[in-house]
Amino acid sequence: MSAAGPLLDAGRITALPGLLAELGADAWLLYDFQDRSPVAHTLLGLGHTTRRGFALFPAEGPPVALCHPVDLPAWAPWPWELRRYTQRYEFEAGLRALLGGARIVAMEVSPGSAIPTLDLVPAGIVGVLEGLGVRVISSGDLVTAFHARWSEHGLDLHRAAARVVRSVAHEALRLAARSARGPAPFAEAELRDWIRARLREEGLTEQEDAIVAVGPSSADPHYEPEGVGAPILADALVLVDLWGAFSGGVPADQTWMGYLGAAPPDDVREVWGAVRDARDGALAFLEERAHARRDVRGYEVDAVARASLRSTGFDDAFVHRLGHSIDTQLHGSGPNLDDFETRDERRLLPGVGFSVEPGVYLPGRFGVRSEVNVFWGESGPEVTPSEIQRDLLLLDGSEP
Repeated sequence: MSAAGPLLDAGRITALPGLLAELGADAWLLYDFQDRSPVAHTLLGLGHTTRRGFALFPAEGPPVALCHPVDLPAWAPWPWELRRYTQRYEFEAGLRALLGGARIVAMEVSPGSAIPTLDLVPAGIVGVLEGLGVRVISSGDLVTAFHARWSEHGLDLHRAAARVVRSVAHEALRLAARSARGPAPFAEAELRDWIRARLREEGLTEQEDAIVAVGPSSADPHYEPEGVGAPILADALVLVDLWGAFSGGVPADQTWMGYLGAAPPDDVREVWGAVRDARDGALAFLEERAHARRDVRGYEVDAVARASLRSTGFDDAFVHRLGHSIDTQLHGSGPNLDDFETRDERRLLPGVGFSVEPGVYLPGRFGVRSEVNVFWGESGPEVTPSEIQRDLLLLDGSEP
């Protein structure tokens, strides 16, 4: 993940032939038009494009690209052969020559559009290639390996961001508890705005935002209040979801649950326990696979958490995937933990990161979610924050 374009580094692409062999592909063919593919744009370090362009990375031989002369400035970083087409009849001929003997190419496509963040090449371009006798397959594992992996610097900044996010979440819940017993309790949107400002004060100035939901509002996974929202009063269940990144870093994304009183209702405790156990079961599964040095695919982790909730009878109330990829973007290009909305069969390759966030949502009553992040390193999973939530935060307003 570099502004210079990771695929322009000859040292890094030495791993590409092996990955292509695993996919059964002759080459990786990247395509961009008007900056519409963030994967190709980032990996190739392109400037602004206005015409169709291709970069072919074959299993054997040097890379070669094809672009329109108007876009030559955008392709200025390209260090290898750069071919040109001008008129429309030259486009297909140039593409045929670019492909050479390649008959199976990996591109940013997703059968059935199962992974929307990967489904970036237009059907028309796929049709052109198929007309040339070329089979197009998904480049999912290649995108994971070259686009979704965290840099060491990104990981360091993520760890720091995770500490800030955890601290601000706790501050916000303590503040809500104190104000709940005073004459002017916070409303949901007011506390959300306070969190946003605190994240920025602490240096998380990119992609920073939050969700604050109290009582029945917490049963909506992506709740947005109308106006200032509901007041946050004593003896209420409060969900705080917040995220943000330092400049150039990987975002941290966490959800914390607080109860503004000493004695939560039994049903709240029961649901919290089910969600926590589903989260911890997924994390234990990741540890076990890492210890056994076995591959893990995104859908497998989701299935573990979903089975845990099924054992408590709450699986029907878990209405979203277990986790999303995180790279330099909060919702990244790597594998999601998903066997629900889609079946994400991409492998968790070392260097990627993702959220783990099971939730139970009971409309008209309340919702509970617990969210942590995981960096999938060479030695296994690193969970952030380092101190994850084990129990509901019970806050009666007397806390400092």
